[in-house]
Amino acid sequence: MPDPVRYFDGAPPRSIAHRGLALHAQENTLEAFAAALDAGADILETDVHASADGVAVICHDDDLSRIAGVDAPVEQLASDELLRLSLVGGGRLATLAETLERFPRARFNIDVKTDAALSPTVAAVGTAGAQQRVLIASFAQRRRRRAVRALAGAATSASTPGVALALMGTWLRLPPLVRLALRDVDAVQVPRRQGSVTVVSPSFVRAVHDAGREVHVWTVNDPDEMRELLSMGVDGIITDRCDLLAGVLDGPRSGR
Repeated sequence: MPDPVRYFDGAPPRSIAHRGLALHAQENTLEAFAAALDAGADILETDVHASADGVAVICHDDDLSRIAGVDAPVEQLASDELLRLSLVGGGRLATLAETLERFPRARFNIDVKTDAALSPTVAAVGTAGAQQRVLIASFAQRRRRRAVRALAGAATSASTPGVALALMGTWLRLPPLVRLALRDVDAVQVPRRQGSVTVVSPSFVRAVHDAGREVHVWTVNDPDEMRELLSMGVDGIITDRCDLLAGVLDGPRSGR
């Protein structure tokens, strides 16, 4: 039996494929995930909503208009209806359960988009025995904490309140405040900038590292910016173009 896969296996920097690699199929599809792994991604970033019948379905948007040309919320359709849809750009929606089964050694970064998706996500990860190869994320701190409590062994990243407090601790040069903000997480996953505010700076990366946590930056598609961030010491790049990041990191690596 192969050794179990763990989310933080291998040394950083980590190539985190944002919704897979959607060059020849729609984002967040089995085809996009397979393409990302073939291009050298270490981790697959994805999003989960709940269908009307309580199944965890992989989809970023609340509604289906952009990806399927259907004017309906995801949560109002049953899982069998969702899986029958043809997506713009190719591919189809998939459940979290079938995705974890299809890629049994892939690591996943799962954004739980709604409260309704919490229990179905926990059920799918638990049934697959995938707790150690997933990271649970959510902008909503309460939702994220509930999911992580139910999935012993799962990694997690800071929600909005934790990121804000860690950033404040960095600005005020208060390491104990940064440690407090990040006490129950394994990583911070942040944009380089939020509006006029610079989030990722050398001092922020140092502060998070001093607290024993990783820094993952989203969503970075320009190779020069990837290099700049890596030179700051960030631990992961979340990107739509993991194929380009593979070149920056000196060639594709096996992720499957």
